[in-house]
Amino acid sequence: MQGTHPGNRRRFPGVRLLIFDLDGTLIDSKLDLANSVNATLEHMGRSPLAHETIYRYVGDGAAMLVQRALGGEVSDQEAHKGLAYFLSYYRLHMLDHTVMYPGVREGLELLRERSLAVLTNKPVRFSRDILAGLGIAPYFHTVYGGNSFDKKKPDPIGVQALLRALPGQPPEAMMVGDSRVDVQTARNSGIWACGVSYGLGADGLREVPPDVMVDSLVDLPDYL
Repeated sequence: MQGTHPGNRRRFPGVRLLIFDLDGTLIDSKLDLANSVNATLEHMGRSPLAHETIYRYVGDGAAMLVQRALGGEVSDQEAHKGLAYFLSYYRLHMLDHTVMYPGVREGLELLRERSLAVLTNKPVRFSRDILAGLGIAPYFHTVYGGNSFDKKKPDPIGVQALLRALPGQPPEAMMVGDSRVDVQTARNSGIWACGVSYGLGADGLREVPPDVMVDSLVDLPDYL
């Protein structure tokens, strides 16, 4: 999905609130996630999974990631034990290899006159610690995670909370993400959707197209 995007002729000058996904959008965290999943599988007496397989499981929160890795027949007790180990391991290793994608810091700097927030299915404490560790936390006035509300993306509850706080109407907001979950969140919330081509969910974006696609966050201001 790299290169030019011929459908990108629309402009969204009314957007005041940009809501960013985290993994696959702002940060390349896939190696630390994969290592943490395989450490969990080893702890549970299971065989490791190929990294590419684990990457396909990312996007719906830590509990779902662990459950998918353990397999469909896993008991609730095993899933709970696996999740607890995963979270304790990942907390210690979440910045071992995680970096920002190229253009993220520069893009955020160009966009900082707007209201910027993060809405991710990752646990909120981990999300805030990673943003702080990478030095980009000050760009965001709000960070919501998968445990900030009763429901995760693609439920609209997080977007609705951000719109109330702005305050703003749905056409004044845009979700920026790498996966079908992010586009579905935007659709469920009545806001615009921007896809990034470099993340983990390229196949999902082909199936559920966003309103605009960018190859780098530095390109996004051109559409606003």
